[in-house]
Parts: sequence; C-alpha cells; structure tokens
Amino acid sequence: MQRDLSVFSVTPAASLLSRCVSRGALSQEEIDFSARQSPAFSSHLQEAEQRIRTQRQLDELQLEAELLQVERESAHVTHVRSLARRFQMLQMFCDHLQQLLKEQNRLRQRLMTPLGRTNLPVQAHLHRSVVEVVNVLLDFIDTLEEKLDSVHSCTTTRDRITQLNTSLARLLTQAAELQTLSNQVLQLKEVGRDL
Repeated sequence: MQRDLSVFSVTPAASLLSRCVSRGALSQEEIDFSARQSPAFSSHLQEAEQRIRTQRQLDELQLEAELLQVERESAHVTHVRSLARRFQMLQMFCDHLQQLLKEQNRLRQRLMTPLGRTNLPVQAHLHRSVVEVVNVLLDFIDTLEEKLDSVHSCTTTRDRITQLNTSLARLLTQAAELQTLSNQVLQLKEVGRDL
C-alpha cells in the first residue's frame, strides 16, 4: 500500500533507509531492486509473507470444501424440483385455507351436519384439524377486537383525565378568586359599619 506523502514529510522508514545508505550498510540500487521485487527487505520477512499467503489460501480452500460438503448434503432439500413441488403444495394449501376462511359460516354448518352425503374439499382425516383451526382463528379475531377496543378506550380515558385535570385547575383558580372577592366584600362591610 503506497500512501500519498507530501514533498516535505519524511517517514521513519525513509529516514532509517537514508541512514543505512549514508553509512554504507545498503546501497540505493539494493533498495530500488528489493522495492520492485517485494515490499519486505528481509528474506525472513518474505518467507513469513509467503507462509501467511499459503495459510490464507489453505483456509480459503478448506472453507470452500466445507461449503461444497454442506451443499452436497443438503442438495436434495434445496433441489429445484423438490422446492418447486413443496412450493406448489404450500400454495395449494394456502389457497384452500383462504377459501375456507371466506366460507367459514357455511363450513361451520357443513361440519355440524352428519358426514353422510356431504363432500368437503378437505380430506377426511383433516376435518377435525380444520374445525380447530377455524375456532382458533375466530377466537383470535375476537380477542384482537377486544384488545383494539381497549386500546381505543384507553386513549379516550386519557383525554377525559386531562380534561378533568384542566377543569379542576380552573375550578381551583376560580375558588381562589372567589375567596379574595369575599374577603374584600367583608372588609368593605366592616368599613361601612365603622362609618
């Protein structure tokens, strides 16, 4: 990673390299050659970088192998044919439930009558479950309506409480004014008696 440095700034690495060149430990050609080859100046650093790169590549390959293993194990579940069939069955079931909810009164009446000579669009072993689901749904709708009514009544109750508080405050101020007026009237009566 090369950073844009201003002309007048000197990094600690640059000052170290300039001291090494001035003392003869390194030549400018060696620095230029090693900078072109690799940013590391030492062979040990180059070996360490190479080990790190190979370890990273090995980790990536192991992760890819694990992902392929998981994909192979779950291929039958995520296969397009299997998902399409399941989606189609789910769509049919949802359509069927929507039709049942639209016709709940008629369904309730049909389920109450004997099963002879009746033809429900539900398989026989699911009749009891459908009745239970419809009852649970109706209970849910009832409780939802009750909760909505209670929430609406809470807001009206809050409004009424605030109105009562403001009315009480007005009443108290009027009572205080009435008290001061009655005191003034009594004082005027006493002054009128004395005259």
